Amino acid sequence: MTDVPRVVLSAPSSGHGTGALSLGLLAALAERGVPVAGFKVGPDQVDAAYLGLAAGRPGRTLDPRLVGPERVAPLFAHGAAGAGFALVQGTMGLYDSVAGRPESESTAAVATALRSPVVLVVDVAAMGQSVAALVHGFRSYDEQLWLGGVILNRVASPRHETLLREALDDVGVPVYGALRRHELPPVLPARRHGAAPVVRGDAEAERGVRRLGEAVAATVDLDRLLALARSAPALTVEPWSPEPADGPSAPAERPVVALAGGPAGSYSHPEVAELLRAAGAEVVTLDPLRDEALPAGARALVVGGGLPETYAEQLSANRRLCIAVAELARSGRPVVAEGAGLLWLARELDGLPMCGVLDAVGTVRDGLVVGYRDATAVTGSVVAPAGAAVTGHKQHAAVLTPRAGDQPAWRWDGGTPEGFVRHGVHASQLVPHWAALPGVASRLVAAALAPSAALA
Repeated sequence: MTDVPRVVLSAPSSGHGTGALSLGLLAALAERGVPVAGFKVGPDQVDAAYLGLAAGRPGRTLDPRLVGPERVAPLFAHGAAGAGFALVQGTMGLYDSVAGRPESESTAAVATALRSPVVLVVDVAAMGQSVAALVHGFRSYDEQLWLGGVILNRVASPRHETLLREALDDVGVPVYGALRRHELPPVLPARRHGAAPVVRGDAEAERGVRRLGEAVAATVDLDRLLALARSAPALTVEPWSPEPADGPSAPAERPVVALAGGPAGSYSHPEVAELLRAAGAEVVTLDPLRDEALPAGARALVVGGGLPETYAEQLSANRRLCIAVAELARSGRPVVAEGAGLLWLARELDGLPMCGVLDAVGTVRDGLVVGYRDATAVTGSVVAPAGAAVTGHKQHAAVLTPRAGDQPAWRWDGGTPEGFVRHGVHASQLVPHWAALPGVASRLVAAALAPSAALA
């Protein structure tokens, strides 16, 4: 059983300010001394990283599509352990689903699974009394949903705020705060930098989150919001655990596994490091942008999907590390690269030399490839045995030529095979969630402990 005060912060659609308000709420409550935890609905590791920065503990994604709806509440319970307040930042509109499965994959579905009240953030810049009709409609649409109240964003004036509050009072909807148009300024690093400013501990990211916390503390009734969060009932689920359920006990020797990241975290979901440690690994952070050598004794490397594509020049310039990664791969040791990690292992990207592990060339194109893929493993690897069904997420602008090696990683309906599996290397732009991949950490640790065989 998990009894953690919690709210889900959502909106009628994207663009209402949910992200900035989520960070501000966590930062404001943390400043008060409340132990907080932050979660993001969907696959967005960037938003999750910033939520972690605001909370002072790892931010996590809750993605029913990637992990299965049955794991959402257990993963929440695991990540929120010991917190006095947990905030779940929604994605898109409250009832929206990219795949058209709102009953299981929307923010509303996650809120219902967590038995959590929802606070709706509404941009009211061009709205008057109609806000009551809008909020009433969202409250009435699903009788299982608990709409606990609203926060008004981009309020024009004190008179405008009074009008909005009176309209919402008429339909019995509490207002927990009202922010003027200038009170949530764009203070965070540009989105193109991805999670890197958080992972690397950049001062700009820290200052931005602190400013959002100050703005929210001055405009939102934190005491009333905490009272709402504390009214959430206990969750009668067992927290997810990284410990293998029926697998072998941890090995006597703990192999060093390098995990791409920085001083403040990694480019992988937080569960990756937890799974590796539970499987017997000693996890050591490797900063691919700064470190010139692998950690001493490293016998495996994992590069998560949160590494941004926009750092190609810095990755290429770190020639010593590129050579060390190539040597690790040639030795047959396990190297798992997701997302932009695949580009790092290529021969070159837009003319810039990379690690040269893969005989492929990357090119950055206009536009993004974004979406989920229900994939099947073509070639067995430490990530998945051949024939295993896996759901992953893709978000990238760069493409590789060829798209796959002689032994592809994945195939899916409507697409050609993708990714590379060769000896100990598994590289693909598809990013799965390791909590949904049974045995991946144990297989990787076992491969790291196996005798090395240098490869020609």
